Amino acid sequence: MGVKLIAGVLHPSDSHELLEWGMRRMAETFGDIERKSPPYPFAYTDYYKDISPSLTRRFFTFAGLRHPFGLVVWKKLAISIEAESARGNTGRRVNIDPGYIDGARLILASTKDNAHRIYLWDDIFAETTLCYRKSGWESFSYTFPDFAGGVYDDFLNAARADWKRDIRALRLRKD
Repeated sequence: MGVKLIAGVLHPSDSHELLEWGMRRMAETFGDIERKSPPYPFAYTDYYKDISPSLTRRFFTFAGLRHPFGLVVWKKLAISIEAESARGNTGRRVNIDPGYIDGARLILASTKDNAHRIYLWDDIFAETTLCYRKSGWESFSYTFPDFAGGVYDDFLNAARADWKRDIRALRLRKD
């Protein structure tokens, strides 16, 4: 079974250099970046105000297929990159949320427990953020408003198409 590693990154809207640094660190950590989303203005919560009052979200997918068991490791690595982004006593300057996409779902990792999240191990939880049914992404009552609103659907569709392409190639190699 293979999944496509995806990472959502929140960064200060006015810091292209910080985004470039984050992309470089993610590529060093997770491998080649395969797809980059357009920038999305992010104003759905003030939870991340410690990063910046004006935030942008970008998504990145990484080349190849991975085993979903890697989710905990990916989150731990993302946390370490966030810690590296800190400047002095200011705390992290980026937020990186890794997860994976396949034909049926978008799964995201979290360090925060909640009724809809499943504990994996080492204080990391997983949630099915969106599911793909028939011809589109569907949200749940707990899905974050930005995901539920469909603003990321075009990018997620492209990432899902990349996953399908990679799965087909894998099956052809096995035959």
